[in-house]
Amino acid sequence: MINVSDQQAQHVPRSLIVTLYGAYGRFVPGPVPVAELIRLLAAVGVDAPSVRSSVSRLKRRGLLVPARTAQGAAGYELSAEARQLLEDGDRRIYATAPPEDEGWVLAVFSVPESERQKRHVLRSRLSGLGFGTAAPGVWIAPARLYEETRHTLERLRLDAYVDFFRGEHLGFTPTAEAVARWWDLAGIAGQHEAFLERHARVLHAWERRPDTPPEEAYRDYLLALDSWRHLPYADPGLPAALLPGDWPGTRSAAVFRGLHDRLRDAGAAFAGL
Repeated sequence: MINVSDQQAQHVPRSLIVTLYGAYGRFVPGPVPVAELIRLLAAVGVDAPSVRSSVSRLKRRGLLVPARTAQGAAGYELSAEARQLLEDGDRRIYATAPPEDEGWVLAVFSVPESERQKRHVLRSRLSGLGFGTAAPGVWIAPARLYEETRHTLERLRLDAYVDFFRGEHLGFTPTAEAVARWWDLAGIAGQHEAFLERHARVLHAWERRPDTPPEEAYRDYLLALDSWRHLPYADPGLPAALLPGDWPGTRSAAVFRGLHDRLRDAGAAFAGL
């Protein structure tokens, strides 16, 4: 039997609100009313005070903008920046095919000592986008991540410190060995295993059911998406030939895809779409 409270305990209210907008809220015409946010977050175990405080933080970060619905109710819609973030994320989160070996993008940066805080922010952002460290000040990722990285650094006004290059790895270390040095593959595999531990059983339970009640579908889909959407940033999507055998990312992607296909549209009915 699946313990719903155990599932919910793993999730942070602010992250769930972003996930809600990414899955459903951005497709609603106009702002999402505050009362509706409270209803939808209650279904995944978040109380009203937590919703209000989390929305306030997202507003301060410039991701949510207060607005009135056509009926005059108070609500929030996504800022242009937040929409760009979600659109960039879609290419990773909802990818349906294994990545091909399309070469690499290198980010080389130099930040003056007088602005060393920006150096920390740069490292943090590149790591958060899935870059590995090839050498001090030299970060590497699959080439397809270039556009999203460029958007991110321009938004943060860090683009003046970075040069990008495209290329291929020519040696001397075999590329699979170099990749294991550039990324913490064991740590990434552990994150995939944690996702599987939490959500594979949920998919198996749904596969045994003939019905798909909207509220249950919404709850399980939102929790799965909230867990999954962080993984394609920890795992940059390296070609299979460069990964250890039986890479758990293949299985976790299949579980998320199965939950998405089974639950997303049914959950939309509960979300009011």
